[in-house]
Amino acid sequence: MNENQLGTLEVGKLMRKFAVPSIIAMLVTSMYNIADQLFIGQAVGTLGNAATNIAYPVNLITLAVALLFGIGGAANFNLSMGKGEKEKAPFYIGNAFMMLIISGVVMMLIIEIFLQPILISFGSPDDVLPYAMEYVAITGIGIPFTVVFVGGGHIVRADGSPTKAMIFNLSGAIINIFLDYLFTMVIKWGIAGAAYATVIGQIFSAILTIIYMTHYRTVKLQMKHFFIRMGYLWRICMLGASSMVNQIAMMLIQIVSNNLLKKYGALSVYGSAIPIACAGIVMKINQIVFGIVIGTAQGCQPIFSFNYGAQKYDRVRKTFRKAITVGVIVSVIFFAITQLFPNQIFAMFANGTEPAEYYEYGAKYMRIFLMFVFLASLQPVTNTFFAAIGKPVKGMIIALVKQVGVLLPAMFILTSIIGVDGVMYAGPLADVTTGVIIFFMAFFEFRNMKKLELKKAQA
Repeated sequence: MNENQLGTLEVGKLMRKFAVPSIIAMLVTSMYNIADQLFIGQAVGTLGNAATNIAYPVNLITLAVALLFGIGGAANFNLSMGKGEKEKAPFYIGNAFMMLIISGVVMMLIIEIFLQPILISFGSPDDVLPYAMEYVAITGIGIPFTVVFVGGGHIVRADGSPTKAMIFNLSGAIINIFLDYLFTMVIKWGIAGAAYATVIGQIFSAILTIIYMTHYRTVKLQMKHFFIRMGYLWRICMLGASSMVNQIAMMLIQIVSNNLLKKYGALSVYGSAIPIACAGIVMKINQIVFGIVIGTAQGCQPIFSFNYGAQKYDRVRKTFRKAITVGVIVSVIFFAITQLFPNQIFAMFANGTEPAEYYEYGAKYMRIFLMFVFLASLQPVTNTFFAAIGKPVKGMIIALVKQVGVLLPAMFILTSIIGVDGVMYAGPLADVTTGVIIFFMAFFEFRNMKKLELKKAQA
């Protein structure tokens, strides 16, 4: 019987096969938000840009649930296959996919029913709220489809089909971008047009993912695999929890950031809308570099899981080092671009009516907040690594220390001292702290692998 290529093929070739399609898929997913931001900024202006940032926590919680079941299901599946447990493995796929569907519908209902109080709690100023409500009321319909195609993408990659996962995302994104232009710039539907374009693209990607699930390649999926079993669901949640916690922590930071920018922005020359809009643009632009880094990490997940399960620890270490190297190189290039051309970047999201304060605050926020982005790039790889080898708690510790332990209190303290600028200075502080923690946690994990290798050799 032929050995699984995850355990035999050269690591660099495996990464190109799995990570490149995953990177493209992540960049495409990022384009859903960036395309909306671009066309809304050009069609509506600062208030529209601010509205998409108020809406962004909805996207983060959607991704959190998608990653919980998508990564959790994929990691357990690959670990089981690596251990030769081919009877158990399909249950992880079926249970994870069913939970993607169920959780997506539940989230949609909650958002639609409690829309206004949710957006107010997210920090929406009064003049931004109508735009935010119009946008989220429509995009909320697409939540179940987003959960299915984002989480399902991990399940498709776990089946050895990273290219198809990329195609599913790419198809929906192309539709979204085309319709964004048509609905906002040609038909002049404004922010509602961008929202409709997003939902239509998401529905298309989800349909392709569902069709793929009826022809799963590695194992034969039967109806019994889709009935929820608590034992499998528990293990799925355990391995997906790290990525989910990271997204929830990001959502919490986003909500607090919006509220602080609203409060202290109103006390500054910028007002509330400009800081919120600028912070949102920086967050969307940051998705580009993190799309590459997260895509690399997600593409490495099957390699991590299978080889750790097969006790091929040297291949696990090689994969981790290569993934980290990619993240640092990409983030350094991104850092240079954002430091040199902030005004040009912000002009892409403007319609010509923005005051000088928009560019002034935007350039300052981008340069300072992204000062140590190369250290921030270490976290997605490390989180995925720990989840993939069955140690999600370590990934959760990293996420919680950065977001809740450092960034959150830093924002409160710094804004109370220096006002609205405090939010942007909190970012570099959190990146440096997290970078140090990641170094030591990875070092000790690799040392433990060396001990396991020695124990295996002596057996």
